[in-house]
Formats: sequence, structure tokens, C-alpha cells
Amino acid sequence: MSEELTYESAYNELQEIAAEIENESVSVDLLAQKVKRAAILIEFCQQKLRATETEVSNIIRQMEKI
Repeated sequence: MSEELTYESAYNELQEIAAEIENESVSVDLLAQKVKRAAILIEFCQQKLRATETEVSNIIRQMEKI
């Protein structure tokens, strides 16, 4: 994968995977692969959200000191 993963692209891919699974358009042969990819994307999004929350909290603390 040459492109850098962003929160938005990961979230969009997760939505696509969920829709495929909900619509039962994923073959049984690919289901485990899709679920595994979804788990990777979920972990990425969670890490990104935690990092953003920490960064925003730090900025707010710095602003309160001013």
C-alpha cells in the first residue's frame, strides 16, 4: 500500500466493508479477510482519535495558561 492511510479513508473503507457484509455481497471465502481488514482499520481509527484527543487537550491546557 503506497498511499498513506488517513482517518477519512480508513473510515470510508470501514463503511464499505460493513455495507458489503450487511448486504451479504461478500463471499464466504473473503469474509475472514474483510473482517481482518476491518479490525486493522478500527484499531487505526481508534489510535488516530486518541492521538487527536491528546493533542487537543494539550492545546487547550496551553491556552489556559495564557
